[in-house]
Amino acid sequence: MAALAVVSAVGLIVDDRVLVGAPIWFKPLKFSVSFAAYGLTLAWMLSRRTAPSRVGQWSAHTVVVAGLIEMAVITGQTVRGRRSHFNIETPLDRGLFLVMGITIAALWAGTFVIALLLFRARLGDRATTWAIRLGLLLALAGLLLGGLMVLPTPAQQAAGDLATTIGAHSVGVPDGGPSMPLTGWNTTGGDLRIPHFFGMHALQALPLFLYGIEALAGRFTRLRDARVRLRLVLVAAGCSAALLALVTWQALRGQALFRPDTATLAALGAIAVGTAAGTFAALRGRPTPDDESPLTGAPGGATTQSPTPAKEFTA
Repeated sequence: MAALAVVSAVGLIVDDRVLVGAPIWFKPLKFSVSFAAYGLTLAWMLSRRTAPSRVGQWSAHTVVVAGLIEMAVITGQTVRGRRSHFNIETPLDRGLFLVMGITIAALWAGTFVIALLLFRARLGDRATTWAIRLGLLLALAGLLLGGLMVLPTPAQQAAGDLATTIGAHSVGVPDGGPSMPLTGWNTTGGDLRIPHFFGMHALQALPLFLYGIEALAGRFTRLRDARVRLRLVLVAAGCSAALLALVTWQALRGQALFRPDTATLAALGAIAVGTAAGTFAALRGRPTPDDESPLTGAPGGATTQSPTPAKEFTA
């Protein structure tokens, strides 16, 4: 995937072709970087298990092979100057799009099996364990939401024309319109890639959030409490799930991410208030003597030192 990312970056420089309103090598670059991050994160999560299993290895291999096939189709279609997604114009295009659908289903199934294995294992302290588990659940939800993009749009159904294209990532406006830099998300209508992205990359966001908490624990005593770290992870996961629901609702209503209406802003405000209240509740209470001792161990598996036995303080 890293090699494909380099090839795609070079393609952006030397190939000036444009497809559906974007540089033709932009999609391979985004997908290769995303798949690389996804695969590395799953590998790290599986490495947390104390007893590797054959089922876990096969599931990981399934995810890798599915990602490689997906990228092969995307890159091949880019070389041909054809759309990889939603394109059923020719028998070859239709067949390749079908292959991509099968590989994504296989990738989801492999990730689901990995999630089942990790829900049965202790992956460090409780905060780390639940950061990984909940990140996986949100990633599975994000992958499923990608399926909304392959459904025929109202415009396609009204025209009765499903001979060349089926599905779209934009809602309320055609694909290929004005878009945000870097992400390519539509700026004039809804974009179903947004919830797809938010869900999938919660896989990295929640563990990174926990790493941030642990990095700050040396300066803030309260964060040394394992129970506080767990509660903060649960609050972050709840906030992430609420934001995922919000951006999905926003996209389905044909609303651009940065053009929210009153209802969207009200929902966002409610999420912000709920998250702030949850964070305050998570940080409440006085740390116990155990919680005040320095953190030891590797990040993600931090533990507290045991208190000195009371008898050592008696003469």
